[in-house]
Amino acid sequence: MPVEVVSYMLSVCDPERRLQFQMILQCAPFLKGIKTACIMNIEDRYCQELDKVLAGTDMEYRCLAADRGRRLILFYRRRKLAAYIMRTEVREFLEGYGYPCRDLDGALDRLSGRVRRYARRDAGFPHEIGAFLDYPIEDVRSFIACKGRGGVMKGFWKVYHAPERARLTFQVYDMARLCAVNEFLAGMPMKDIVQRE
Repeated sequence: MPVEVVSYMLSVCDPERRLQFQMILQCAPFLKGIKTACIMNIEDRYCQELDKVLAGTDMEYRCLAADRGRRLILFYRRRKLAAYIMRTEVREFLEGYGYPCRDLDGALDRLSGRVRRYARRDAGFPHEIGAFLDYPIEDVRSFIACKGRGGVMKGFWKVYHAPERARLTFQVYDMARLCAVNEFLAGMPMKDIVQRE
């Protein structure tokens, strides 16, 4: 995608349209139903547009933390995320960090609390967030164990295991982004760009 298109769309003054484009660039695999959840760092002034942008979709959002005029927002589909964190390997991993996986709201409350502690500089960043974002658990574990060092490749996440599988996943994510951007530029509304469950 030409850098000029991205620059132009991110300079648009209409806050709703700008937020839509930012979501499409950063969250397309989630919007297209490929990923379970995604996060975005959004300026406070654009957050008031979230309900309008998500109208007619099955997406929900939660502010994980606010700091210096920006908010870290988690976007998810309730049923899909609840089922995902109950997968055995995901549940066991998150329970090791004190998450009550049988209660999605409780798990999201815990995640938000941990992110807020980081924002207040009371704790390190909760890298287990990668489990909520549908990153391979073995890569999340390795990222934490290696303190973010090493890895065999980097893309949508830092890869430590199965690089060929990750490379194919990254290609699918890139195709989802290109598709969503083209739909948006063709005038399609967000509710039609979003793949519903």
